[in-house]
Amino acid sequence: QVQLVESGGGSVQVGGSLTLSCAASKFSVSDYCMAWFRQRSGEGRERVATIGDAHIGTYIKSVEGRFTISQDAAKNTLNLRMENLKIEDTGTYYCVGRWQKGDCNYFSPTTDFWGQGTQVAVSS
Repeated sequence: QVQLVESGGGSVQVGGSLTLSCAASKFSVSDYCMAWFRQRSGEGRERVATIGDAHIGTYIKSVEGRFTISQDAAKNTLNLRMENLKIEDTGTYYCVGRWQKGDCNYFSPTTDFWGQGTQVAVSS
């Protein structure tokens, strides 16, 4: 069965950096749509970065220029490099995979593949 396992979360001060990784099994991270979602306390999940088989990352405005999503085909891992972190970046980050090529504008909370999440805490 498909498994996505996130790692790399932790505590960091404002302005610091973290790199999240998502190790995939039975799912090729370079060939299909993938995304990083985050959930802040008391809020719903929001998609912060997306990448697909075209290998071009897209981002929500609040993280553009600070976050970089990438695929490591050799390790079959999805990464999220986060720089200049802000307090509002605090939350649980989830890796998501969808067996779709091309248009990566939608991810299902129920039928797509989700990791268990990794926590990021940014403090002043």
